[in-house]
Amino acid sequence: MPRHEIRPGRAVAGLVMLALAGGYAADAAGVWNAPWTFFLPVFLGGLWLAATVTWLSYRTRRRRRTRKASAEASATGSTRVH
Repeated sequence: MPRHEIRPGRAVAGLVMLALAGGYAADAAGVWNAPWTFFLPVFLGGLWLAATVTWLSYRTRRRRRTRKASAEASATGSTRVH
């Protein structure tokens, strides 16, 4: 199986959407009586959280890539001058 990049922001967004679907299902079944105004902040907060996690993972991957490139350049002794 080919390896792929981990996307934690998508995982967070998926979990939030599953929680919202569960809330709507519980409300439709009559198990939980939640006002519709409850779901909007949860939805928007979940999107904000997913965006934040995506941004943090991007910054982490970028920093690792930069460090790896720097370590490889210093190990080979190459110096690039622009």
